[in-house]
Amino acid sequence: MSKTKTDTRARSRVVFDGPERSFARAYMKGIGFDDEELRRPTVGIANTWIEAMPCNYHLRGIAESIKEGVREAGGTPMEFNTIAVSDGVTMGTQGMKASLVSREVIADSIELAVRGYQFDAVVAISACDKTIPGCVMALGRLDIPSLMLYGGSILPGRWRGKDVTIQDVFEAIGAYSSGRMSEEDLYDLENHASPGPGACGGQFTANTMACAFEVMGITPMGSGMVPAVDGAKAQVAIEAGRLVMQVLEDDLRPSRIITRESIENAIATVCASGGSTNGVLHLLALAHEMGIELEIDDFDQISERTPLLADLKPSGRFVAKDLYEAGGVPLLASRLSEAGLLHDDALTVDGRTVGELAAEANETDGQEVVRPLSNPLKQTGGLAILRGNLAPEGAVVKVAGTERMRQEGPARVFECEEDAFAAVKSNSIKPGDVVVIRNEGPSGGPGMREMLQVTAALVGEGLGEDVALLTDGRFSGATRGLMAGHVAPEAARGGPIAAVHDGDHIVFDVNERTLQVDLSDDEIAGRVEHYASPEPSFPKGVMTKYAASVSSASRGAVTI
Repeated sequence: MSKTKTDTRARSRVVFDGPERSFARAYMKGIGFDDEELRRPTVGIANTWIEAMPCNYHLRGIAESIKEGVREAGGTPMEFNTIAVSDGVTMGTQGMKASLVSREVIADSIELAVRGYQFDAVVAISACDKTIPGCVMALGRLDIPSLMLYGGSILPGRWRGKDVTIQDVFEAIGAYSSGRMSEEDLYDLENHASPGPGACGGQFTANTMACAFEVMGITPMGSGMVPAVDGAKAQVAIEAGRLVMQVLEDDLRPSRIITRESIENAIATVCASGGSTNGVLHLLALAHEMGIELEIDDFDQISERTPLLADLKPSGRFVAKDLYEAGGVPLLASRLSEAGLLHDDALTVDGRTVGELAAEANETDGQEVVRPLSNPLKQTGGLAILRGNLAPEGAVVKVAGTERMRQEGPARVFECEEDAFAAVKSNSIKPGDVVVIRNEGPSGGPGMREMLQVTAALVGEGLGEDVALLTDGRFSGATRGLMAGHVAPEAARGGPIAAVHDGDHIVFDVNERTLQVDLSDDEIAGRVEHYASPEPSFPKGVMTKYAASVSSASRGAVTI
């Protein structure tokens, strides 16, 4: 029995075919398209290019290569752009509040462009942190033949005989504040740490999500870790353009790729690679988009059975370029498959299963980036979910970056990130303190800022192993130390974090998965009742709309 031929122009035909659509063709001919191009399937190239950061700076060139591949395979590419907000550039400012909000705007804008122009297929190009889940969330909503391509990581900088990343600069700021580094040395490091385009080099949020989506199958296997400036990246992009035309021919849609099993594969990848806590937030949001049941505690269960295998920054020795040279994401997938931790039958965007692709991994002789199963960095993965009277809906800890599993001490409470950073700079945070930063949640921020400026400064001051921190905001993937983020419910929604006063005794216990303050339930309830969050910084506009509609971090901070 022959396969039914896919109508590859089912969507664009409505836009461009027939006498009654003459005006639409006239518009397109005026800007260079001809009749032959308008008779081909149209492929939307959703670009997150922006000139305001290195992560996405090079994506125009990536888009041109993708379009070349689409044309070679018989399609007509049409590029459009969306926004992108750099977590790194905006870190520590009010601008950082735009970062998580941008994930929703990216998803919404891609969805609107594709629905409006009725493209037959889509390639979404991502790079910086929120562009990656934003792109995939949009593809899931649209559920038309599509894939996501990651623009690739930056190369490491070179400073005084060693590789450095932007993480070193953030931590150097703390060293400078404490007198452990001169201003001249800080400036010299600044001039060497970020040598060109590409996303942050460690297993921070961008590379975490790129790896996760590659193993999930919505990104072509082996494509993501090719560095942004590597000569092979253009060929990777051409092949992605060709591939999307095959995906269209096969009518292979995201709903067949993004499943409960493939999401579990992605979570295992985050855990095995020591990835960012933001993986929790973004995979919960994607599951919500796809109507897949996923709970925050599922991350803890998967992490418990997944060894930490990748020796990657921020807590390890290597960066994305090193992972690429060691064998890339296919090598990580092969380790998970070997351990029985991969749903091998999960389908990927090239039509093969992830198990088949993992079996083709090529491991570089002598590589030290991805450990063998017999010698993991840790027996369990990089994430833990804590609960307790401070976090009834949960909080996320990245255990890959610390050996401490328990700390207790007096609370030092701050109503925003700026106040906490000022305390760190003035050397008023002491060993044993538990720093509490609130009103930085999805609604209270609004936008759930990352606290890398604070956490890196603590490390830079030499307090990284002596101080714990909890917040209803987020952490960068570059954060290390005993830090609990995503504390939910948040202060602005009446969460118990609002009840904490300076000096209250707080206990972190990762082994017991608890986050507690020594207060009775009645005392917490009474304090919360009399607590008022500060007035919002944005009385109108997109931030106000977001604050009113966003869900708890424990549900992925989604707005629908």
